Amino acid sequence: MRVPTTSTALCLLVGLGLVAGSVAPAAAFELFGIHLFGKKKDDSAEDVIGEPQRYTVDFSVSGDNDDVESRLKGASTLWADREKAASGAAGLLAKARGDYRRLLGALYTEGRYGGSISILVGGREAADLPPDTELADPIAVQVVVNPGPIFLFGETSIVHRAPPPVDKTDKVKLPEDEGFLPGEVARSGVVLAAERLSVEAWRQQGYAKAQVASRDVVAEHDTNRLNATLTMDPGRKAYFAPVDVQGTERIDPKFLAWMTGIQPGQEYDPDDLARASKRLARLDVFRAMRFQEGDEIGQDGSLPISLIVQERLPRRFGIGGSYSTIDGAGLEAYWMHRNLFGRAERLRLEAKVSGLVNSFKPDELTYRLGATFIKPGVYTPDTNFVSSVIGEREVLDAYTRTGVIADAGFTHIFSDELSGRVSLTGGAARFDDDVFGKRNFVNVGLLGGIIYDSRDNKTDATEGYYAEATLEPFYEFNYGNAAGRATVEGRAYYGFGEEKRVVAAGRLKIGTLVGPSIAETAPDKLFFAGGGGSVRGYGYRNIGVPVGDGRIVGGRSLIEGSAELRTRVTDSIGLVGFVDAGYVGIDSVPKFREDLRVGVGGGLRYITGLGPIRLDAAVPLNRHSGDPSIGFYVGIGQAF
Repeated sequence: MRVPTTSTALCLLVGLGLVAGSVAPAAAFELFGIHLFGKKKDDSAEDVIGEPQRYTVDFSVSGDNDDVESRLKGASTLWADREKAASGAAGLLAKARGDYRRLLGALYTEGRYGGSISILVGGREAADLPPDTELADPIAVQVVVNPGPIFLFGETSIVHRAPPPVDKTDKVKLPEDEGFLPGEVARSGVVLAAERLSVEAWRQQGYAKAQVASRDVVAEHDTNRLNATLTMDPGRKAYFAPVDVQGTERIDPKFLAWMTGIQPGQEYDPDDLARASKRLARLDVFRAMRFQEGDEIGQDGSLPISLIVQERLPRRFGIGGSYSTIDGAGLEAYWMHRNLFGRAERLRLEAKVSGLVNSFKPDELTYRLGATFIKPGVYTPDTNFVSSVIGEREVLDAYTRTGVIADAGFTHIFSDELSGRVSLTGGAARFDDDVFGKRNFVNVGLLGGIIYDSRDNKTDATEGYYAEATLEPFYEFNYGNAAGRATVEGRAYYGFGEEKRVVAAGRLKIGTLVGPSIAETAPDKLFFAGGGGSVRGYGYRNIGVPVGDGRIVGGRSLIEGSAELRTRVTDSIGLVGFVDAGYVGIDSVPKFREDLRVGVGGGLRYITGLGPIRLDAAVPLNRHSGDPSIGFYVGIGQAF
């Protein structure tokens, strides 16, 4: 079979399918009558039943075209299935006939429109053999491909192109940026991308039913040029009709319509639907959810929008654990109701015990009991009310704390990357340590924070940045002190190579406390370092200000840093080398009179769908009294 060349011009037909809410991948793509994308009933021989037909296949591509040969072999089912028998002679011939289309499509993706393909079964062209042909068993199959010349774009144009957007958020990548311009290789995928981008440019400006009205794509074989003209039909400008919510069982449909943030009469924008989808997904109450656009725009310009949901069961519980050779084992469990009053309110009850293995004496273990309530959609769809009460007994080498803390406030999501919070906090606790003895503290204050997060993956980032800043002014009643506590943390990730199998990651955290002395400040307001998420190789919160006899207290300044080099050896196994460092100072502004503590080590990662399972081993480089010689840490997710 050979691409026809009797005419100097041949037509290219390109089809795009649209689905509600977005431009879908191509539903069909045909070139010179060859079906390249989408399902076609006669594309495979899966339904053919017969005696197994064994075959051998010899695949040859003329010229020095290793890349093209690799793509062709990837498209060929004869080559892919060469180690297993076909479903009878008819099944083998059907497979071969399907390969003509698949191989031709692979050539077109490389911009080659003048090639030839020959598939010989027992020395005869497969296209000429009837399905009931009797074949030897096994039979020799030869696939011979001449890729032909590479075609370049000659004339390219888009008629009725969308005007430049007024709003920069409506900007869409230009077809020319994808290679749709004269002199570039005329790959079939570039034509398809040009159509998709041209449609999306209109949709971003409110034309929900924009489509390609006509395509005029001509291949000139005497000059190896492909001329392409796309004519767009934007249709009528659309405005959102009231959102119709379907499929709810326990949750209030009017609340969901409000949570979309879509106002009736608002100009259609696919970005608004995308933001609404993310906002509703954060409610964590749906098993499935999708927006469906109406088929037609009304005479008044209104476009019907349906939100179709399938709810999860409202109650959920879970258990987890952690272990390090320094801090022992920990167990935790939680119970959650994710639609308490019918508007996606979440109540979470949790319990935790840690310090196991190191000790089983009740007074030497750490306990935590807590309750958190979240009410979404307060004032705006992106604002949540959050409150919590936590009772805790914390047993550390530096101190023992028994107390309760509570907070109530709001969180707000400004964009996909930026979020903030503000809350009123208060707490009372009793502390016991070897330096100051028993002390009681009662604190009330404000806590504000802002987070910027552009990481591509929260548990295993390969690129992006994370930054968090917090400010906590508070007043302590027992000693009558006003104070302020602030922290700033930044993380950066850079992946090397196209697949980013090697990632360099870094973290820096700085903290300061101003106001009272260390002796008149609750230890949980002071700074400590050490542990699996801080400076590995040292115990949890075991780096502080030394006061003699191996004892430490918290400091009023903190500097922490980490650097990691992560390498993925296989798709499921990764290796990590790291160095951590931490400094805790007695002054609000570090004067570096205390030691900088450094830990180095390596780790193993097992990649799962929930994130990597982490096993780290670290050695402290400047051990003090009580520090281990080596520490092991187990957890889920990267260290940072």
